[in-house]
Amino acid sequence: MTEPAQLHDAPWLTSGATARLLAMLNADGEEARVVGGAVRNALLGIAINDVDIATTAVPEEVVRRARAAGIKSVPTGIEHGTVTLVIDGHPFEVTTLREDVETFGRKAKVAFGRDWISDAQRRDFTINGLSVDAAGIVHDHVGGLADIAARRVRFIGDPDRRIAEDYLRILRFFRFHAAYGAGELDRAGFIACIRGRGGLPTLSAERIRMEMLKLLVADGALDAIVAMRDGGLLLPILGGVAYPRTLAAMIDIERALALPPSPMLRLGALSVAVTEDARRLATRLRLTNGETKALDSMGHRWWRLDGMDEATAQRRLYRLGVTRFHDRVLLAWARSGRGTGDSYWRQLISLPERWQAPTFPLKAVDFIARGFAEGPALGHVLSLAEDSWLAAGFPMQPSALNAIADQTVMRFTRDHRL
Repeated sequence: MTEPAQLHDAPWLTSGATARLLAMLNADGEEARVVGGAVRNALLGIAINDVDIATTAVPEEVVRRARAAGIKSVPTGIEHGTVTLVIDGHPFEVTTLREDVETFGRKAKVAFGRDWISDAQRRDFTINGLSVDAAGIVHDHVGGLADIAARRVRFIGDPDRRIAEDYLRILRFFRFHAAYGAGELDRAGFIACIRGRGGLPTLSAERIRMEMLKLLVADGALDAIVAMRDGGLLLPILGGVAYPRTLAAMIDIERALALPPSPMLRLGALSVAVTEDARRLATRLRLTNGETKALDSMGHRWWRLDGMDEATAQRRLYRLGVTRFHDRVLLAWARSGRGTGDSYWRQLISLPERWQAPTFPLKAVDFIARGFAEGPALGHVLSLAEDSWLAAGFPMQPSALNAIADQTVMRFTRDHRL
């Protein structure tokens, strides 16, 4: 065990809701500490999102104390010892110290206990196995402090055993390295992930999706993805060819344009060359409808955007809308092989800022006045008129609009022999 360290300047720990919870749980012979990601992030000097607490008190006692203190409790995972306490609208997961008795994936059989060392040793990575008490003392039973200092992501104990307990830890190994690591991957962990890759098909698509989307927006995403490819891990996850070079180009473009990292843009760059790829990913990763449509649009004939004149680009922007146009241009740019300073792509991506698409001015009433009744034919003629309006360069003058309407009616009538 590493000697305890002191966490200094931590108002999130010593005041407010966290301090209140620790004080409530530390009474009458019980002990509570903040564990996991909050401790890791505090030591790394990065933002703390969720605060999880471990305690020697059994779940029923946690609920009893919360009720007495007027704190809402939700039994989110009480069979595994977890109760969610809600203070001022903020949830805190409070989990009783535990030790795995039997392990089979996510459905481990656990026994509650009071041993902080055993509780730490059942976690995934050393940087996640740290705890801090109400006084700010950091307790390290797994070598996490040294790995925090080295920015090293390392499994606790035997990597093969940790992975066999939950094969999602393979993805988490690369995701955590991408987010918090530096330098080369821990070799023992990397080799264990390769050995355990046969367990990836046992994971649900939803869990894989969550980890992959988080991984793709991490600072070290590219290196992690390349390592996964080299280890034969991307194919069982994505089910198709991966394009790390296009991902690298997309990351460079995002940074050059000061855009926030986009998981969908990066997933598209990595995996989508044609629309069929988007549909495959939708199934493999159980993407939402919105995510699937975004990828499908991104991959739809993206190569046609290279070399367009301004008028054609305006028509494409009108058809796609700003978001879809923006995403497809970025994918085409990343796949073009041209750098972030390329003048054509910079001009094209700026089109929505320079030009706002007008609204199609002709309405159903304009064609009802020309003898069309409501129905499919009316919708068809409106669509034809819109095509003609686009081809004419978006005219808005009444004379031009009347001419388009008349010509469309004549053409429709001729073609359909009305």
